[in-house]
Amino acid sequence: MKKLLTIGLGLAFLVSCNSNPEGFTLNATVTGELDNGTRVFLKTADTLNKLVDVDTATVENGSFTFSGIQNEPQLHYITLETAMGNIPLILENGKIQVKFQKDSMNFAKVKGTPQNELFMSFLDESRELSNRARSMQNDMRNAAQQRDTATVSALREEYIEFQDDVKNFNIQFAKDNPSALISVLIINNLMMGKVIPHDEVKTLFDGLTPEMKASNPGKKLQEQLDNAKSTEIGGVAPEFSAPTPEGNLLALSDIKGKLTLVDFWAAWCRPCRAENPNIVNVYNKYHDKGLNIIGVSLDTRAEDWTKAIEADGLAWNHISNLKRFQDPVARLYNINAIPAAFLIDENGVIVAKDLRGPALEQKVAELLN
Repeated sequence: MKKLLTIGLGLAFLVSCNSNPEGFTLNATVTGELDNGTRVFLKTADTLNKLVDVDTATVENGSFTFSGIQNEPQLHYITLETAMGNIPLILENGKIQVKFQKDSMNFAKVKGTPQNELFMSFLDESRELSNRARSMQNDMRNAAQQRDTATVSALREEYIEFQDDVKNFNIQFAKDNPSALISVLIINNLMMGKVIPHDEVKTLFDGLTPEMKASNPGKKLQEQLDNAKSTEIGGVAPEFSAPTPEGNLLALSDIKGKLTLVDFWAAWCRPCRAENPNIVNVYNKYHDKGLNIIGVSLDTRAEDWTKAIEADGLAWNHISNLKRFQDPVARLYNINAIPAAFLIDENGVIVAKDLRGPALEQKVAELLN
């Protein structure tokens, strides 16, 4: 069964070019038993998509306030030290109002500024779709437990149709709201999840307002669209260089052979580690015939990276900037999930992508024999 397009978006930075010298005031009211003095944290994502604290406030009589000047609208989260969950909102200059219940922060209401109004309208519809998805999943699980195969089959078909509803909702929202920051992120998710073809992604991007195209996420999306062209089969693999475990710079052109495998992996990636023995086997068989490999690690700790190289017996070249998916090489190749790999011929042309298991050896043997 196809994976359902993520509705509750794992949102990254959202930035636009608008600014307001008057700054922002975020007034929040919370219901539920909450002691005065309870700390509230305003967080955002850093370059590694980890939440970091931006500001702290305290609850007094069920309310708290954040204020300041926001140079550019950007996604933030509100969290409480004594409660689970968080409240996503777009911090932008203006008066922002937040109302929520302590034990259901995910259903907070945020209003008062244009981008938050658009964001909330998207989330409201997304939650309805999420509820439908959960209901169908529960029905399928119950039918499976009762071994009602006919009902399971019917529900599975209904679920597949529902996936199209989710996809169409996201596409239509981006079309109808070209000035919304959330639309930029929707388009990015559609591209990263390969939900729609590249040309449809490009059409949606072209429909955005000039301000959204010029925004930080818009620029990143444009970069990804450009990179996607060069990393398709038949394209010339982009050149890159990055540090080796010893700290020396190594470039793709330095190690290119008759056939070169650019392998994106990480010590923390279980599917990558499970595939490594197969890559070792292919390397041992075909290295003398012209196969070279360069491993691009998306780790963040050098110790984890080097230990995994030794443990898995990866006797080829390795590089990493230790920046997870923000690694410049990973971004250059539009990597949003690993393992991922590119087979490159002696002219630098990409001849195959993402081959694993027997398919990798079969293709290598075909090209080198």
